[in-house]
Amino acid sequence: MTEQLPKGYSPRLYNQDLGPLPQKWTWYNIFAFWMSDVHSVGGYVFAASLFALGLASWQVLIALLTGICIVQLIANLVAKPSQQAAVPYPVICRLAFGVFGANIPAVIRGLIAVAWYGIQTYLASSALIIVVLRFFPQMAVYAEPHFAGLSYLGWFGFLSLWTLQAAVFWAGMESIRRFIDWAGPVVYAVMFALAGWIVWRAGWANI
Repeated sequence: MTEQLPKGYSPRLYNQDLGPLPQKWTWYNIFAFWMSDVHSVGGYVFAASLFALGLASWQVLIALLTGICIVQLIANLVAKPSQQAAVPYPVICRLAFGVFGANIPAVIRGLIAVAWYGIQTYLASSALIIVVLRFFPQMAVYAEPHFAGLSYLGWFGFLSLWTLQAAVFWAGMESIRRFIDWAGPVVYAVMFALAGWIVWRAGWANI
């Protein structure tokens, strides 16, 4: 079905994704976004690399807290105009880059998002494979590299997580907001639960 344009709107400048959102993002929505943004598999890899470089635990903690606070500050600055006007980033860019010039930062941002989407999906699928092999060790025969550096099991994990994430994105910005609202806090709940389990298994003397 063809989308009906509001009277006086240009089809080159407006579509449903670029139009105002029916509900503005609140402080909690942005906070939940920040929670999920700074807590990711990529963050774990970064933290592990700092330990691999020989940094002490307190140095890693300071580096992580500094980075987290920087992300919080910049995420809020970037989100503030869109949050106030209830319009997406490409439309806000028109103020500085012009109507059609805004396509340049929008495309650059999109390319970065595509690359990060692939990295996050790959890292998450690697974690999923470890869990699958832990509970189903007989699947190890499918874990040998087969095509483009991934095994049959690797491709299954990657494509499964790619599809699940894409399903959320394809449903629109409102679905992303609703997903992040509960996913952000849940990630931390699971993190603390796993930390407690590790302490219980290892014993306080080994921490």
